[in-house]
Amino acid sequence: MPLTLMDPGVETEIRMIRGKDQTRQFLHNLGFVEGAKVAVVSSLAGNLIVSVKDTRVALSQQMASRIMV
Repeated sequence: MPLTLMDPGVETEIRMIRGKDQTRQFLHNLGFVEGAKVAVVSSLAGNLIVSVKDTRVALSQQMASRIMV
């Protein structure tokens, strides 16, 4: 399921990153890699603040929908 459907506060593991090579590389550079633990901190108007590798990252709904958990 995409990260956008996760409930805030629930930690899960990244299973797959979808999208073009450039998009996948961008997310990889932010720490979104397969097997990494990720949790949604908050959601506002579809955009997310996500905790990954002890860092908080803001993602648009479009970018977060490419991360499968």
